[in-house]
Amino acid sequence: MTFAGTKMTTGSAPAARQKILGPALVAALLGFFLLFGAGFAPLAALHNAAHDTRHTFSFPCH
Repeated sequence: MTFAGTKMTTGSAPAARQKILGPALVAALLGFFLLFGAGFAPLAALHNAAHDTRHTFSFPCH
């Protein structure tokens, strides 16, 4: 792409991939932690956490 006689580049593919890989890895680890954290937590603790969260966002749950 040229603009006023100057060639502009958007960057290399490995640099763009590396820029995306960090946040994607953090999101995957957070999701994995939440999934297994919820899977192995005592049931009452999960219910109370979900219940309080729904009330915090003014979402009816009863």
